[in-house]
Amino acid sequence: MIRPHPTARRSTTMLRRIAVTACGLTLLVTGVSAAPATAAPKGKATTAGSFVDSTAVPGGFASWSELLRLQQRMNTAAAQITNAAQRSANSGFAGIIADPTTRQLQVYWKGEPPARLVANARATVATTVLPAAYSQRELMVAADRLRASAGDKITTVGPRADGAGLLVGTQSGLLGATALAGVPVTVQTGVAAAPATRWDDSPPWWGGAAWRNTATGGGCSTGFGVFAGGVSRVLSAAHCANLNVVAADPTGQTIGTVISRNVSSDTLLIAGSSGGRVFNNSTDAAGAVVSEFSNQVIGAQASQVGNWVCSSGAYSGTRCSIQVKARNLCINVRNFGTVCGQVQAENTTHTNGVGQGDSGGPVEIVNAANTLQVWATGTNTAIDDTNTSTACTGYVPTGRVCAWRFYYEDIFSGMAGVGASGVVLG
Repeated sequence: MIRPHPTARRSTTMLRRIAVTACGLTLLVTGVSAAPATAAPKGKATTAGSFVDSTAVPGGFASWSELLRLQQRMNTAAAQITNAAQRSANSGFAGIIADPTTRQLQVYWKGEPPARLVANARATVATTVLPAAYSQRELMVAADRLRASAGDKITTVGPRADGAGLLVGTQSGLLGATALAGVPVTVQTGVAAAPATRWDDSPPWWGGAAWRNTATGGGCSTGFGVFAGGVSRVLSAAHCANLNVVAADPTGQTIGTVISRNVSSDTLLIAGSSGGRVFNNSTDAAGAVVSEFSNQVIGAQASQVGNWVCSSGAYSGTRCSIQVKARNLCINVRNFGTVCGQVQAENTTHTNGVGQGDSGGPVEIVNAANTLQVWATGTNTAIDDTNTSTACTGYVPTGRVCAWRFYYEDIFSGMAGVGASGVVLG
């Protein structure tokens, strides 16, 4: 744990001002001190543990491994369908819900989907094809139209996975949204976004560790290790620092300089050597940390609506029981800008999903075949601190804000934003 940097109070105040419509979206950066208040363990935790097994399994499954095996089959089929749809200029593909608790992959399509595509999916997992009013392409065009018309009156906008229209977030409601978009709009009122470490890492740098902006003192979390130009780098959130700022761990050890930054995807690259592991921890029934360890990254995988994921920011620690509610969103973060490629997720227990200080930290899908391994699926961006604020976990200095609804950048969109070609494997 570390004490708040003197700038933490100013940072927290700023983040509260940033809160906007729809989900109260706040960036997750916070202030940190130069050194932890308690000594960090010597050496890096190269041993792994299963953090997901310490949380309750939903949907009547006997174990998380059983649920995740079904989710993996769903995601494999979903990726095949999505990739095929993107190659077709006239695809009626609308979206997919891959919630393993339903035992069915739900594919939404405007018109008749290619029979072979459906047959291939059904060979992998039980699949239901359902009619959609609009294709995903039509809804993305409508989302752009609404953003251009409504501006900062909306905080989030993106296609519904069932193709029925747009999912729009506002803080106080938006009259005439359907007329502006030209398609039906489902409005989430009282929604806003605000930008959301472990404390003594060393090279190669792992995901889920603490880092600070040496120019401002603000604290964030390291994301997955990625390759850019054939060299391993550290991924994190763009709102954490500007270009050429030096990033350091809380003990003052230099990680590297920010060499690439993309506001529209809220990702940046730190020129530090990265490794293919992430910090995680198991918890007891009360949410207290039982043990800390690290886990092997085995690849990258897009998260689908209905999926179960875990986050691992340095401040909050590992948080699971989190389900994906929407994807392909653009969110409007006041005083920062519009960020697209976002995934909306919620802790189904309405306890902390992420909080300030977790910005840039990893979002993971646990490998069904081996729960000691994870897939990279995203990078923390923002929380809905206005409407889903809840008690923080992990490091809890005065004034720190956390929430059960949050937003993260899709791993592929985030890497593309900074020119990264893939994740570093463990």
